[in-house]
Amino acid sequence: MSILMQVFFCFFKIGLFSFGGGYAMLPLIQKEVVDKYAWVSVQEFIDVVAISQATPGPVAINTATYIGYKTSGVIGSAMATLGVTLPSFIIMIIISKFFLKFKDNKYMDYAFLGLRPATVGLVAAAAILVAYGSFIDYKSVIIFLLCFIASLKYNVDPILLIVLAGAAGYFLY
Repeated sequence: MSILMQVFFCFFKIGLFSFGGGYAMLPLIQKEVVDKYAWVSVQEFIDVVAISQATPGPVAINTATYIGYKTSGVIGSAMATLGVTLPSFIIMIIISKFFLKFKDNKYMDYAFLGLRPATVGLVAAAAILVAYGSFIDYKSVIIFLLCFIASLKYNVDPILLIVLAGAAGYFLY
């Protein structure tokens, strides 16, 4: 199978089996692109996730686009992006067709009650994955703590925190 088809089917599978948005997809993306295919290293994956968070658009799509570009250039980025978004597009068309019919169905409510904690668990796993390679010394821990406190306690805009953290990294390192 050509690398373009591998990239497409890899990200199609990620898009098909990931619930809860981009951060919930990160453990599966890491398993596929770092562990299975070795298209990027763990450190490069962490860097890609950081860049994907700081750029406009969903983190999973940005990550897929970068990895597709790294493996196969512009066509690879298009294949990865198409692969990761196509399952959601198909599923949303199907769901929207039947949602009104089943919106008050108790079994659907039960399914969503099961999906919510699973999604939180996947997001937590993604946070731990990113944290694993992000804390390289005491300076990085201080940057994390300041951003965490500023965001949680003082509700500082995330874009401002990203800019300030980038500036702090530039001056500290």
